[in-house]
Amino acid sequence: MLLNKKYILFFSLIIVCLLTACTEKEKLADGSELIHKNQFVFAASGEFKPFSYINDDLTMSGFDIEVGEAIAKEMGLEPVQKRIKFKGIVEGVKTGRADAAVASHTINPQRSKYVSFSTPYYYSGPQIFTRPDSQIKTADDLAGKEVAVAKGSTYADTASKYTDKVKTYDSDITALQALSSGRHDAVITDFVTGKSAAKEGFKIKAQQLISRSEQAIVLPQDNPKLLKRVNEALEALREDGTLTEISLKYFGEDITKKPE
Repeated sequence: MLLNKKYILFFSLIIVCLLTACTEKEKLADGSELIHKNQFVFAASGEFKPFSYINDDLTMSGFDIEVGEAIAKEMGLEPVQKRIKFKGIVEGVKTGRADAAVASHTINPQRSKYVSFSTPYYYSGPQIFTRPDSQIKTADDLAGKEVAVAKGSTYADTASKYTDKVKTYDSDITALQALSSGRHDAVITDFVTGKSAAKEGFKIKAQQLISRSEQAIVLPQDNPKLLKRVNEALEALREDGTLTEISLKYFGEDITKKPE
């Protein structure tokens, strides 16, 4: 019995280490730390087209992915994608599964308790989407209505301000697909995502843009030197037009400039 308990304890410790990435990180000359030397491991979900989506070869493409790769190269590092479901990304960065997340995270006080944010790399905002024949036009019209959102997103909090009937999906795209096919009364999601889905043939219509938000890179709180490097890389990419170029490629407009 005692031997069995020792084995249980041993394997429990192994599992904890795997879950919390308890291996030592590589410490660089400037004090920043990386999971692997010379690599920038960044997380995204692949669930948020056109920001990140999965290719046939299981790699990811999209606006966030190209921004992550550009940041890595600006820092002189090899970009390495890591796919994590959106609802688990913040915890994944916090526990060391990735150096950072480039995954369209809105800066908010709740997340800031656990992770650090870079300067914003694009500006967005939650918007209401309905089917074209809907009578819903504004947030006030959502009272008593069924609203779908993505798990782990800030849009669930937004929706709950207006209705107690909030349904969650693994991604914004699956929520919009459900809406397009006749389920739910509305979806609240990033205005660019909804706009892109409408262009792809989803039977949805844009309604009120509820507010504006700032999206940023997520990093561990105990790695301030890496945060500094990421911010410096973002500033260089803003100044040389790289962020604008990536935005125009995916959206036909520049969402990296702060709205007036």
